[in-house]
Amino acid sequence: MRLKLNETHDPQAKSWVKSANVDGAPFPIQNLPFGVYRGNDDSSRIGVAIGDSVLDLRAAIEANLIDPVSNEIRAACQSSLLNEVMALAPEHWSELRRGLFRLLHESAPSAQQRAAVALLVPRNAVTMKVPCRIGDYTDFYAGIFHAQNVGKLFRPQNPLLPNYKWIPIAYHGRSSSIVISGTPIPRPRGQIKSEDSAAPAFGPSKRLDYELELGFYIGQGNELAEPIPIDHAEDYIFGVGLLNDWSARDIQAWEYQPLGPFLAKNFATTISPWIVTMEALAPFRCPGFPRLSGDPEPLPHLRSTSDSENGGIDVSLEITLSTDQMRSTGAKPFTVCETSSKNLYWTAAQCVAHHTSNGCNLRPGDLLGSGTISGEAINENGSLLELTQQGKVPLVLSNGQQRTFLEQGDEVVMRGWCRSKNYKPIGFGECRGRITT
Repeated sequence: MRLKLNETHDPQAKSWVKSANVDGAPFPIQNLPFGVYRGNDDSSRIGVAIGDSVLDLRAAIEANLIDPVSNEIRAACQSSLLNEVMALAPEHWSELRRGLFRLLHESAPSAQQRAAVALLVPRNAVTMKVPCRIGDYTDFYAGIFHAQNVGKLFRPQNPLLPNYKWIPIAYHGRSSSIVISGTPIPRPRGQIKSEDSAAPAFGPSKRLDYELELGFYIGQGNELAEPIPIDHAEDYIFGVGLLNDWSARDIQAWEYQPLGPFLAKNFATTISPWIVTMEALAPFRCPGFPRLSGDPEPLPHLRSTSDSENGGIDVSLEITLSTDQMRSTGAKPFTVCETSSKNLYWTAAQCVAHHTSNGCNLRPGDLLGSGTISGEAINENGSLLELTQQGKVPLVLSNGQQRTFLEQGDEVVMRGWCRSKNYKPIGFGECRGRITT
């Protein structure tokens, strides 16, 4: 089901929630992302971001403010997490989005507006939570420039391994340590072996890094032993958020051979609180990464004309870094990266199709990381590992401080935007984390 443009994408549409109409607002009526927040009674509630407010979805459904709405949607929206909504069919997602759009549109009847106002809470006053029960987390390696940059550090003559352009490479991550934006990040400890040491030592990581990624949330799942065909793979993706795959490079260097990442990755993964739906992203689709002369043709289970032509998503991404000293003097955070998700070699649909090609079953709420997103230029590098050439070339911040890797008090903030000449820009919010030790 390739989602098409409809009334919810109208760039001229405005909401009676005035803050949603302000230029530069990340959550205009054309966006309507989903999240989960803590209510006044300490319960978890599904919310929809609109301007500087959050709409209580369950309360809006119970008050019959969203019309029409099917029994399936009504039941799913009673949940305290998004898994039941994610498990619905794409046509239900679309129906719910249209209902929310009409409720929040400036043309909504006055009585509906007055009733809905009472169900809005200020966005800056709510505590956001992990939006769904993430049963499994798989992190891909789809950013080709990141793969090349890292490969050059270790294999200058052959940066990409032979399988990279044949297969979406991934590893299975740890869902229990996925945390919401703003959660403090303690420095991990592990085994570290220096080049001049005969044996490893156990201690805190001295090469703590971030990785700029997108996270794709699975909607309806597939049965065990029933692969998802590439042309239907997007039917199984509910939406997209930001993801920071924190990485301890010194721990990783010692442990990753022969099986790959383990303790260097599973201590924390930060996600943004809002999930932007695939339908909201329809105006910002783009071709998949162009195959160059000599690149192999994808194997049949990864090959799709429509995915090649429109399987990419153009999300502009940025990372800022601030230190304790910068914040104490009022200095602005330093922008360390600006890049785009157009630099992903494998599309989200290809990752889903390949993940299930052996019969693996995905479930509602499962999370797929894109892998670090970098570009060709140095200021497009999505990790410090690349930006500082494995710590050999320090990054000089705006206040003169230098960084090779993250130090105590450093705060990393990732943001994402979709912009197009003919459509209203929409934002992803923030993915924020501060190193505490």
